Amino acid sequence: MERVTLIMDLFEHPQTRLTLETVSRRTRLPRSTAHRILDQLVRLDWLQHMESGYTLGPRALGLGGREIGHSALRAAAAPQLLELAVRTKMVVHLAVLDGPEIYYLDKVGGRAAVDVPSRVGGRAIAHCTGLGKAMLAWLSPEEIDARYAQVMERRTHHSIDCLDVLHRELGAIRRRGGLAVDQGECFTDITCLGLAIRGPEGPVAAISVVGDARAAVERVAPLVVNATRAVSEEFFTARRPYPSAMPDLDRRIPRRSAAVPASG
Repeated sequence: MERVTLIMDLFEHPQTRLTLETVSRRTRLPRSTAHRILDQLVRLDWLQHMESGYTLGPRALGLGGREIGHSALRAAAAPQLLELAVRTKMVVHLAVLDGPEIYYLDKVGGRAAVDVPSRVGGRAIAHCTGLGKAMLAWLSPEEIDARYAQVMERRTHHSIDCLDVLHRELGAIRRRGGLAVDQGECFTDITCLGLAIRGPEGPVAAISVVGDARAAVERVAPLVVNATRAVSEEFFTARRPYPSAMPDLDRRIPRRSAAVPASG
């Protein structure tokens, strides 16, 4: 029990992701012992094991860990979401990744918010949204393949429905420093620009700004970058600084071509 507790105490947040080597080093347990205990915790659903490491499983999250983490994220993000909505005059979202879906934690935008068909506590298909693609871009190719082992669902005729196209799209997002765009992929008359909030273990959430189909969301990209950086610094106060999310703020996001679904 003491060794199990040592391991479980390492998972400080619901989004924490650790490798076997990290667990062994931090607990000072032999690698074989750490691996045996981790394997048992995975089989009992206390942890999940993915290509990039171990994270809390449904049993641990069911004890309130998910809600605690979500509350901390919302508290850290609230001032930045409000400021972003005021400065851009657009609807702003905060969401987390949950399997093949995103889960909306917050939505700010005043009267304009009623025109955007999303709600706090609601869900959307991750690869059809700027929020989702912004987070998926920082997962390993193996994790992407595992999440989309079955047929990919579509929301509109602009939605990506091919795993190879999704991989190319996520690669393009990484080359843009993480900026992801949804141009009518979730709702035909809505454009969205998203950027992930990233920590040492990967993406933990994402922020987006939303406008109608004609909105030039790339113009407000620097504001989104600043907001995500500020939220990351607030949420990960004891962790390493947030990496630059957009090295070239003057580079415009390419519009969709006729052959390939929306970039971003």
